[in-house]
Amino acid sequence: MRQGHVSQYRHAEYGVFIRECRPFRIIAADKCIQSTHIYGSSAACMNPYVILCIDQDPFVVEQLSHDLAPFRDLFDLCSADTPDDAYALLSDFEASKQQVALLICHNIPGDNHGIDLLVNVDNYTASQGARTILLSDAPQYDIILQAVNEGRLNYCMHKPWRANELQRVAEKELTTYVLRYCQHDLLRYADVLDHRTLLDAQVEREISQFQSQLLAPAKTDKTAIADRVIAGLYAFFEGNDESRACRTYSANHVLTKENQDNAFLWFIADGEVGLYKTDDEGQEHHVSTLSSGSLIGSMSFVTGDVSFSTGRTLTRTQVIKIDHPLFSKIMTSRSELLPLFIQYLLLHFNQRLKRSIDTEIQLQQTLASLDEANRQLVEKEKMALLGQLVAGVAHELNNPVSAILRNSEALAEALEHVAKTPLDTDSREQALQLLQNNRNGAPLSTATARAHTRALSERMGDKHLARDLVNIGLYQQDDVAQWQRRLGNDFDTQITTWKQYARCGRLLRSNHVCATRIADLVKGLRTYARQDSEQRQRTHIIESIDDTLTLFEHQLKPHQLEKQYDWVPDMVAQPSALAQVWTNLIANAIDAMPEPGTLTVTVKTLNDQASGTIQVAISDTGIGMTQEQQEKMFALNYTTKREGHFGLGIGLTMCQTIIHQQGGDIQVHSQPGTGTTMTVTLPIELPASASKEPHV
Repeated sequence: MRQGHVSQYRHAEYGVFIRECRPFRIIAADKCIQSTHIYGSSAACMNPYVILCIDQDPFVVEQLSHDLAPFRDLFDLCSADTPDDAYALLSDFEASKQQVALLICHNIPGDNHGIDLLVNVDNYTASQGARTILLSDAPQYDIILQAVNEGRLNYCMHKPWRANELQRVAEKELTTYVLRYCQHDLLRYADVLDHRTLLDAQVEREISQFQSQLLAPAKTDKTAIADRVIAGLYAFFEGNDESRACRTYSANHVLTKENQDNAFLWFIADGEVGLYKTDDEGQEHHVSTLSSGSLIGSMSFVTGDVSFSTGRTLTRTQVIKIDHPLFSKIMTSRSELLPLFIQYLLLHFNQRLKRSIDTEIQLQQTLASLDEANRQLVEKEKMALLGQLVAGVAHELNNPVSAILRNSEALAEALEHVAKTPLDTDSREQALQLLQNNRNGAPLSTATARAHTRALSERMGDKHLARDLVNIGLYQQDDVAQWQRRLGNDFDTQITTWKQYARCGRLLRSNHVCATRIADLVKGLRTYARQDSEQRQRTHIIESIDDTLTLFEHQLKPHQLEKQYDWVPDMVAQPSALAQVWTNLIANAIDAMPEPGTLTVTVKTLNDQASGTIQVAISDTGIGMTQEQQEKMFALNYTTKREGHFGLGIGLTMCQTIIHQQGGDIQVHSQPGTGTTMTVTLPIELPASASKEPHV
């Protein structure tokens, strides 16, 4: 074969496709192998995702092919000898519109081409977002830490690995990749990956789709959904209607009676039903007319309350009458009806709310006695919106919980290093002090960190070592000089161990921030139904923003984060309320960038007086907004979230309320296709006009 020619092989024993480029090597050469050109007939059978392995040892490649065999039906397994060969393969993947889902690469100590491949993998279209596993013959802590810090390494394995270790890790990493990038049928991968996680994600996607349809009813074919539900019910009862659920009534038959218990849910299959309300004098008034595809008694059936109105047939009417035991039986035996019915019921409630508003306007002219009923409708509408907000908060809880899980894994790794490294008494006391400082202290501002790094670098002549010392919190020049004299040639080695102690401190602090954020998210439910207040206090705004950014580290990996912080004084504020503002603005900025982009956070003071103001600007390079969208963006329930990105249209309304009650202002500058900048201006001292705690 010629240099650069790419072929695809099927291993006879494992059924694994191995695609290689020069130098060529056939895995398990003693087995029967059939060669097929990649662009030939087999190309039509290629999977959209690829597992790419880079290792020169044929025995290792053979073991890789064996351990990865369970994934072969859904992922193409490909091999390359060296990182250079892998780069050539990436062009072929791009041409065949395949994406690398998992990259397993060996790194030769002293060479580091494998690490370089992992660091640069996102520069290639075919491997953007790929999960990465490093194979190492010996511990290489510095380069591994470099790759981890740059967010390019997901797992490191030492050769030889334990039985089933690679398969377990590959299953976890492929599950993570599929969840992030597979936009369609997740259940296709459930048999070979994490079944429960993929099933939960698929259900969550379905629920999000239902919610988006509820919030945009004009795009939903309500009649078609009603027809499908009724057709499914008729199919269930066909030839087996022992309860006589399918019935036909003549005109004037009463289905529900106002203010009386109702144990049934009525589906109107054909005909018309009138709804009636009675005033204080006993006079009955016609409220509305429902036709085929509508529900009768849905609110009382779901909540157990008495019937809101009297339902009476106006014509010969076909209905399906279902009580609670029968409903449970139907949904258990015909589970495919459950999500469809939920969507149907939500759309029905949405229509009912709209219809209730029209009814209120009509009844105000003649039925003064129904004021209390109108108040109850408004309260139910408020509680319905609160329920949607609960769903949004539950969705956001995933971020800090995931951060805690990731931090726990990293903390275990750092603790293992700490436990294995002996220290003398003085060094251990210094290490524990660094741990506590990183756990309890606030991050240095960008300008301060650079200044300390520059000063140490000039004195020590080693910029990288100076940066490491500043990062762990050891930047006082006298302290550094003292430790250099005491440790001598062991100083660099000691710094490596101290870095792990400092890392433990930062991870513990991050976990504390995440746990606090979870509590704040729960507390955030009071933004719609306020229960109590939090005292205002002196708040370090940069620390508040950095704590929030920590929660989004996972979502920010595809993007570049730029922090431009000036020194700013502490300000009087409600910390949890401000955290809610940053969370909404950062989440919106990330959602607005479907492709890798740049998130820029700028903090500065607008003047030097103590009574001045602080300005925070959060900018993205996303899709931007039109002028019409900008005019509506602070309206309740208005959202520009793309399909697949959950949004209730409440976040910016809450942000505006919090900022205004803080005595500040929020402005937007956006152009379609170029990005958006949200600028928040807050007073350092609380003005008299903002003396009350925020009620959002």
